[in-house]
Amino acid sequence: MLVRDWMTPNPVSVSPDTPVLDALKLLKEHSFRRLPVMDGQNLVGIVTDKDLKDAMPSKATTLSVWELNYLLAKLTVHEVMAKPVITIEADQPLEDAALLMQEYKVGGLPVTEGGQLVGIITVTDVLKAFTEVLGLRSGGVRITLEIPDVPGALAKAAGAVPPSNIVSVATVAHAGGKQRMVLRVTGEGTAGVADRLRAAGENVLDVRG
Repeated sequence: MLVRDWMTPNPVSVSPDTPVLDALKLLKEHSFRRLPVMDGQNLVGIVTDKDLKDAMPSKATTLSVWELNYLLAKLTVHEVMAKPVITIEADQPLEDAALLMQEYKVGGLPVTEGGQLVGIITVTDVLKAFTEVLGLRSGGVRITLEIPDVPGALAKAAGAVPPSNIVSVATVAHAGGKQRMVLRVTGEGTAGVADRLRAAGENVLDVRG
């Protein structure tokens, strides 16, 4: 899966001289949490709803309404946006986007192609992809196994699943040279798939569905 498969294309953006109040209104209207900041065709920053709200005067301020309106009218996105921007290319694997968001502790990334902004990818998009990969909407039975971390172990376990159909497989390294493998199976014979795996010598840890 590539970033382009899960990103929001042609994202709404603002310019650096957009007033903060206008940017906040735009976020509210579209139910977004972040906006790329474009200077012409160039991506120069990104601003989030938190950035914008943090820039607003405190409710405890002693400024008059006139003074507040004057200050807010002058406050622009340029003064609160984050820069430089962490971006990702549209044709990079989705897991690269997840890793970047984790490393930089950000909730979204502008997506570029040939130096041009073409989309935005967020944590929500990654979670949607995660649930799709694990086949959560496919129903069936979810089985967790512990298998040896050696070549052929996954194929051996999968061989005990038919006549049921494997719709998703996920593995993660575990202690003691083992792997945890999660299978989601559907179709014929799902009620007996755990028994078939045990009969094949597999260590079945959990069965749900």
